[in-house]
Amino acid sequence: MSEATSRRPAEHGVREARDLLAARTRSAEVPAPPGWNETLEVLLSHRSVRAYRPDPLPEGTVETLVAAAQSASSSSNLQCWSVVAVEDPARKARLAALSSGQGYIVEAPLFLVWLVDLARLERIAAERGITAEALAYLEALTLATVDCALAAQNAVVAAESLGLGCVYIGAIRNHPIEVAKELALPPNVFALAGLVVGWPDPKVSTAVKPRLPQEAVLFREQYASGPVQRAAVARYDETLRAFQAERSMKVQDWSEQALNRVKDAPGHDGRVRLREALEALGFGLK
Repeated sequence: MSEATSRRPAEHGVREARDLLAARTRSAEVPAPPGWNETLEVLLSHRSVRAYRPDPLPEGTVETLVAAAQSASSSSNLQCWSVVAVEDPARKARLAALSSGQGYIVEAPLFLVWLVDLARLERIAAERGITAEALAYLEALTLATVDCALAAQNAVVAAESLGLGCVYIGAIRNHPIEVAKELALPPNVFALAGLVVGWPDPKVSTAVKPRLPQEAVLFREQYASGPVQRAAVARYDETLRAFQAERSMKVQDWSEQALNRVKDAPGHDGRVRLREALEALGFGLK
C-alpha cells in the first residue's frame, strides 16, 4: 500500500483523530497523532459487542483472523498458543453454560477459544527423546499466556477492520477442566479466553467506553504514583459516571467498581482454584 493510500487527507485525519481520542479519553489534552490511517481508526473505535445478527460469516473469515493472529509477535518464535473455532450451536450452548450463561456465545456465528498450548512443544520433544524441562516452569506458562493474548488481540483488530464485532469471554476460565473436556484438550493446554465474533446487531447501540486518563497509565522514565495518579483516578470516576448516565447504565465510580471486583477472592470455583486446575491439566508451575 502506498503512502498516498495509507494516509487520509490531513484535515480529515486530524478531525477524525480528535473525535476518536476525545471519545476514548474524554479529554482534549491528548494531542492528535502525528499521522492518521485506517489502522488507528480501527484501534481507537474498539468497543465490546454483546448483540449479534445470526448471519453466517463469509468463507475464509476464520482463516484470515487466524493469519492475523499468527502475525503477532511470539517469544523466541515458540508460538505457544492454539485456537479452537466453534461454530456448532450445541457446542456453543454447552460452552456458554460453562461461561456464566452468556447468551451471545450462542447468538453469534463464531466462538473462538484461545489456548495456552505447551503440548505441541512437549510432543515434539518426546518424539525426539528430549526432556523439555523448561516447560514445567511458571515462565513457560507466562510466555505462552503473553503469546496467546497477543495473537487474540491481533484477531480482534482484524475482525473489526472487516466490520465484525467481538467480545472477550473471561468466564471460559470458570470451569477449566470441563472446558478442556468439551474441546478435547490434551495435557498442557489451557483455555485462556473466549472470543465471540459476528455481525453487530444494528438495533443495539454501542459506544466507545472512556478509559483512564493517560496520566494514570503513561509515565516518563520511571513509574510515578501519588497526587497525579489520585487526581487522574478521581477525574476518571467523574468521566465514567457521566458515560454511564448517558447510556442509562447504573452510575458508579470506576474505583468502586474495580475494588468490588478485587476485594474478595474470585467468585468462580475455576478461577479461585486456578493453580489447582492448571496442575490437573498438566502444567508444572515450578
